[in-house]
Amino acid sequence: MQDFRASFGARIRARREELGLSQEQLAERANLHWTYVSGIERGVRNPGLNTIGQLAQALDWALTDAVQDLSAKKKSARLK
Repeated sequence: MQDFRASFGARIRARREELGLSQEQLAERANLHWTYVSGIERGVRNPGLNTIGQLAQALDWALTDAVQDLSAKKKSARLK
């Protein structure tokens, strides 16, 4: 299984910082809670398509810009 959350979060953080926004400012623009934005940036939240769209708009991006060139880490399967 592949996990794209960390690379997506890093991409969101980089764009937010490029625009000089705090997490709180981005959250307000995207109509999200700042703790949710923090979780996305840390790769612990798994946002849905609508949330990705809200973030893209808040970051002055097209939806495709938000997910462009993501790389995934493979999660090891747990054997029982």
